[in-house]
Amino acid sequence: MTSSKDRPTSSATAGDEGPKYADRVYRSMAGVISGIALIVLVAWLGGDAVVRGSGHAPWLALAGLLFALPLVAAFTVRPAIFASDTRIRVRNPFRTITVPWAGVDAIRASYSMEMLAGGKKYQLWAIPVSLRARKRASRQTSRAQAAGDDPFAIPGGRPGSRPGMRPGARRGVPGDDGTIRAPSDQALLELREFVELHAAPDDAASRPQPEIRWAYEVIAPALAGAIVLAVLLGIGG
Repeated sequence: MTSSKDRPTSSATAGDEGPKYADRVYRSMAGVISGIALIVLVAWLGGDAVVRGSGHAPWLALAGLLFALPLVAAFTVRPAIFASDTRIRVRNPFRTITVPWAGVDAIRASYSMEMLAGGKKYQLWAIPVSLRARKRASRQTSRAQAAGDDPFAIPGGRPGSRPGMRPGARRGVPGDDGTIRAPSDQALLELREFVELHAAPDDAASRPQPEIRWAYEVIAPALAGAIVLAVLLGIGG
């Protein structure tokens, strides 16, 4: 599942270029929730070993926490995609890729979401592709169209009432064309609209190149924890 936000900022920040909008954010809420739960579990088990352990056990637990917690957060909570009117910022587990829309060649999805930019391919960790969800959304759309029904109408709703999704379509995302899509497919469609709106120049040499920033705040503590853990295990901790 992905979430998106598109709220206007204050007019003071808009300047002379017209209204500006906050980044639209895409991330897997299931991954975030499971990551938080796993972080709490690991912290609880490790903290218990630190408090109750004896000998080298507390130090092993601390090293294990220093190694494990950044990695768990990196693969579950950290991944996100920020799409603004001018650029896309992809925050993956170990690095962040920022590129103007004119520098994006394509965004595609098969078994995973990918962005092509600067002659390279980047995985979009924040939007997991679920073939199961895709098939489910297709079945929901087919059933609704076969029945001549509105797939987003509230059963028994009164005329003029606010439209919503039917219980059978809760896992899909309503599209403007009346099609129920998997969350990953809806996110892909929206990101492709950004790419089409800011078409890349034909001259590859004039296209903006991606900027890469490594997540040292994740890499450094995990590496330090791995080194300390290896040393303690090596000396028979």
